[in-house]
Amino acid sequence: MDLGISGRRALVAASSAGLGLATASALAGEGCRVVMNGRDPHRLSDAADSVAGAIPIAGDVSDADGAAALVEAADEALGGIDILVANAGGPPGGNWADTGADLYPAALDLSLMSVVALTKAAVPAMQARGWGRVLAITSVSVRQPLDNLILSNTARAGATGYLKTMANQVAADGVTVNSLQPGYHATDRLRQLFGDQMAELSSTVAARSMGDPAAFGRIAAFLCSEHARFITGAAIPVDGGLSAGLQ
Repeated sequence: MDLGISGRRALVAASSAGLGLATASALAGEGCRVVMNGRDPHRLSDAADSVAGAIPIAGDVSDADGAAALVEAADEALGGIDILVANAGGPPGGNWADTGADLYPAALDLSLMSVVALTKAAVPAMQARGWGRVLAITSVSVRQPLDNLILSNTARAGATGYLKTMANQVAADGVTVNSLQPGYHATDRLRQLFGDQMAELSSTVAARSMGDPAAFGRIAAFLCSEHARFITGAAIPVDGGLSAGLQ
């Protein structure tokens, strides 16, 4: 199916690995011109080599000034940004008792304020053009908090509330705003968090398997497509049935 976004200009934050990389690859596969981003220039360059035509721009989106600078650089490189994928590496693991209050500001900067800064910098131009797609990659922990991810649970729930509010206010301008809530996918981030417990995680998922990052990327690309123009304000789990609630 042609997604109708060939030639569109996309910025994918934190895309040197994992689900960000998979999303950048899927968008490039649909004919988008893609700027990829990451903090480590060497790792980013290697990742961009695997995505046809991708432009690597290093930067740290966990800093508001860094996020704004990334949007400015991507805008200059592409001649505009039609699609923004807000993404960042997750904060450290930990539970309520062993996570100090001093760790929360950095987690909020990484997983909440990065979304705010990226959208504030990129979306006004989308509104002016009458077309835009904003997609955030958050976590299933927004829908079903995980005991060992209290920082992510807190910060990404805030980002979800921000995105839902924003979606209602820019929809009439042709800009959609959605988020995807990944469950357990076979990424380096998951291996860092769970190590030798990876095999056990599959048994907690209804699908009895880990998610495929490439498949996640194709779902992300669809939400950035012309066909998805009537989907906005949605927070969609991509978790193989991990979350148990009705919503």
